[in-house]
Amino acid sequence: MPSVRRVSHEFLERQGLTTIFGNPGSNELPFLAELPDTFRYVLGLHEGAVVGMADGYAQATGRPVLVNLHAASGSGNAMGALTNAVASRTPLVLVAGQQVRPAIGPEANLASVDAPALMKPLVGWAAEPACAQDVPRALAQALFEAELQRRPTYLSVPYDDWAADAGENSLALLGRRVQRADTPSAEQARWLVEQLTGARRPLLVLGGDIDSAGLFDDAVRLAERLGSPVWAAPSLFRLPFPNRHPLFRGVLPAGIGPVSEAFEGHDLVLVLGAPVFRYHEHLPGSYLPEGTRLIQVTDDASAVARAPMGEALLASPAAAVGLLLAALDTPREPAEPAAADYRPAPEPRTSDDARLHPEEVFAALRDELPHDTAYVVESTSTNSSWWRQMDLRHSGSYYFPAAGGLGFGLPGAVGVAMGQPDRPVVGVIGDGSANYGITALWTAAQHRVPLTVVLLRNGTYGALRWFGGLLGVPDAPGLDIPGLDFTRIAEGYGVPSQHVSDPEELRAVLAERPDHPRLVQVDTALTTPS
Repeated sequence: MPSVRRVSHEFLERQGLTTIFGNPGSNELPFLAELPDTFRYVLGLHEGAVVGMADGYAQATGRPVLVNLHAASGSGNAMGALTNAVASRTPLVLVAGQQVRPAIGPEANLASVDAPALMKPLVGWAAEPACAQDVPRALAQALFEAELQRRPTYLSVPYDDWAADAGENSLALLGRRVQRADTPSAEQARWLVEQLTGARRPLLVLGGDIDSAGLFDDAVRLAERLGSPVWAAPSLFRLPFPNRHPLFRGVLPAGIGPVSEAFEGHDLVLVLGAPVFRYHEHLPGSYLPEGTRLIQVTDDASAVARAPMGEALLASPAAAVGLLLAALDTPREPAEPAAADYRPAPEPRTSDDARLHPEEVFAALRDELPHDTAYVVESTSTNSSWWRQMDLRHSGSYYFPAAGGLGFGLPGAVGVAMGQPDRPVVGVIGDGSANYGITALWTAAQHRVPLTVVLLRNGTYGALRWFGGLLGVPDAPGLDIPGLDFTRIAEGYGVPSQHVSDPEELRAVLAERPDHPRLVQVDTALTTPS
């Protein structure tokens, strides 16, 4: 009879999970024994960076990814990064090693006591199989739960299980397939079309799921046929619509009152592929203006259940967009300029000292890099400058930490670049956030990932300074981080680096196309997120 390890490896290979991101410990080594040559193990030097890289890779490829973690300590190290994967609905399968079964009860060193509870409530499903023969089935469930829920899952496996006899019934797993269809019924489709076409002045709000599902271009067609203005949902992690399209109004502010103000004058708000809503700043007000209805369409049952207002249809956004496009063969009277009339970016602002204004950096990125460049952004204090200067017209052009926790950006950029090796990828990273995932540079160097990291150094946690003003805490300590030279840090990890201080020099550097990772450090003036 085959071993648990052999059946599990073959199952993973048939399911396409042959790239593993991890940082193994002693409990994990038995799983990695006899790993077939068709597998690739991507080593990260810290579990936070491991999960961030896997998150970026899974988002870029659109496929689930296996993550290898070390017992309770490694799982704990990964949890900060995991919050972003949860919020971006990334299907990660986390498999952690556990002590041998007889050692768990006595709490031997490296035993994870109640391992499934450790990762809850973050993951969508967590388990530790009751016996070795159940490991392959539980591994399959972890994968299918991650796919169906679009949420990370967690499986703890005692390391003596891998060599155990899997039993003849375990082979039945190898041919399993699980598919999902969330097409609205004919009655639901008719209702949705009637609500939208019957509205006097509809408004579209698009979430990151639109881009994750490959609906970027379809969303443009839908908005143009409606002649409807478009907002991106607040706390945006993927860009669902070209940001310089004449119908685009920007990213909704993440406060109740400002969101309601943005909806003024519209009788129907159709929210596609987003929760309602992921607020951040506590700016109270009415959820909706008087006379405004809201309809949410998403395949996220949890988001539907917890929404505080509006009607909802639990369905695939792809199916909903498809039926709406079919019903809107003829565009409405256009309420906006033609789609070809994209708004140009304004002249970039300059700073009052020797440092570059972030807008100068972003204008250089926009002008010097290919139009299909994918940007992984974790520089929160430069948010307003980013949207003033960038011109993003392609699907998969923008990735941002979905839960707002720092540490996704640098590892995420490495993962996106590994997942899309034929597409230019740039990480736009602040000096505050870079420290949370700095070890990802080593992985990029080892795999010779063609990635450009533009490191914006302003010597402080700029977003926190802005929040200090918002919350009436202007004198909070611990906001400055002077003395960091990321060129030397990156060189130590094996990544070629340079410090650029002039806009023209920056443009010349960005015009180069190296086939390896590099870091470009730029000193920038302090700005605010909005």
